[in-house]
Amino acid sequence: MRWSRRTVRADPESDRASVNAELGDHRNAFIMLGLGGAVLVGFGIAGLAPIIAPVFLAIILTICVHPLRVALERRGVPRGIATGSVIIAVMLLLFVFGYTVLVAFGQFAALLPQFADEISAWGQDVVAWLNSLGISSKQLSDIAADFDPSSLIGFLGGLAGGLAGLTTAIVIILTMVLLMAMDGGYMPTILRMTSKTHPLLAVSLVRYGSNVRRYMVVTTLLGLAQGFLNWLALLLLGVPGAFIWGVLAFLCSFIPNIGYFLAIIPPIIFGGLVGGWPTVIAVIVVYGIINAVVQSIVQPRVVGNAVSLNQTITFFSVLFWAVIIGPIGAILAIPLTLLVRLLLVDSNPSVTWIRPMLGELDETKALIAESGAAAKAERRARRAGSSTASGTPAKPE
Repeated sequence: MRWSRRTVRADPESDRASVNAELGDHRNAFIMLGLGGAVLVGFGIAGLAPIIAPVFLAIILTICVHPLRVALERRGVPRGIATGSVIIAVMLLLFVFGYTVLVAFGQFAALLPQFADEISAWGQDVVAWLNSLGISSKQLSDIAADFDPSSLIGFLGGLAGGLAGLTTAIVIILTMVLLMAMDGGYMPTILRMTSKTHPLLAVSLVRYGSNVRRYMVVTTLLGLAQGFLNWLALLLLGVPGAFIWGVLAFLCSFIPNIGYFLAIIPPIIFGGLVGGWPTVIAVIVVYGIINAVVQSIVQPRVVGNAVSLNQTITFFSVLFWAVIIGPIGAILAIPLTLLVRLLLVDSNPSVTWIRPMLGELDETKALIAESGAAAKAERRARRAGSSTASGTPAKPE
C-alpha cells in the first residue's frame, strides 16, 4: 500500500484497481522480487537475532502490562508514577520467571547423576530393540556404549555459560522496557493523530496490541494452571523432578502444536525409569487429559478470535521463527506472525481477500453451515417426494 500525506481512500475496490494497474504484466516479476526480499529480511533477522529477540520480548511484555498504566491514569495517578509501576511490574515478572528457571535448572543438574546408570542401561535397551527390528548400526552401539549422562551436566553448564550472553539480553530487555514504558504514555495520542490520516493502520495497531495481550495473558494463566496440575500429578505418581517438568510444561504451553510433545518426553523417560510401563501409561493419560482440557477446550473459548491463524500457518510459524531467532522464536511465534500479518495484510486494504486463507473463518463457517442446511433441506424434500410417490411416510433426519 502506498502511503501519502493525503487521507487514506476508504474504497478497497479503487485501491485494488490502482495496484493492479501499477503491476500490469509484471505481476510474476514483482512476486519474485517480494520473495527475494523476504529471504534477505529473514537472513537479516537471523543475523540480528541476539538483539531482535530480547527487543521483541520487551515489546510484548510492555504491551501486556499496558492496561496497568491505563487503569492508574484513569484514577488520577500521575504519569510518572504510572510509568514506574509498569517498569516495576515487568521487572517483577522477569525476576520471578528467572528465579523459577534457575531453581529448575539446579534441580535438573542434581537429578541427572542419580539416574546416570539407569539412563545408560535404557539407551542400550533402545539400541537392542532397534537391532531386533533389523535396524543394526555399529554407530548406534558405540553411542550407547560411550554415552555418559553426566556429560549432559557439562553440556548444560556450557549452555548456561553461552547464556551468559543472557546478561546482554537482560540488559537489552530492561533498557527497552524502561524506554518503552516512558514512550508508552504518548501512544494513545499518537494513535489518535495517526487515525486521521491512516485510519486502517491505526486500527490495525490497536487490534494487534489487544490480540497479542489477550493471547499472551490467557496463555500465561492457562500455562501456569497446566504446569501446576502436571507438577501435582507427577508428584502423586512419584516421578522424579516433578517441579522441573511442571516448569517445562509451562514454557511449552507457549509453543503451539508441538509444545505438548516436547513437555511430555522427559517425564515419560524418568517415570519409566522408576515405575516402568504403568507409570509411563499414567503419565501419558494424565498429560493427555490436562492438555485436552486446557488447550483444546478452555483456551480456544477464552482466546476467541485474537489469533486468526490456521493450524498449518501456526505450525510453520513455530518452526520458522525457531530457526530464525532460536528457541525464544518458538515461544513468541504467534506474536511475531501476527506482526507480519499486521504489516502485510491487516494494514493493506488491497489484500483483504487473503484473510480467510490465513485463518479468519467466521464467514467461511457461516457459508459452510448455510450450504449444509440447504443440502439437508434438499435431501429432506427429495425424501419426502419419493415417500409420497411410494405411499410410505418419510423418516425424519
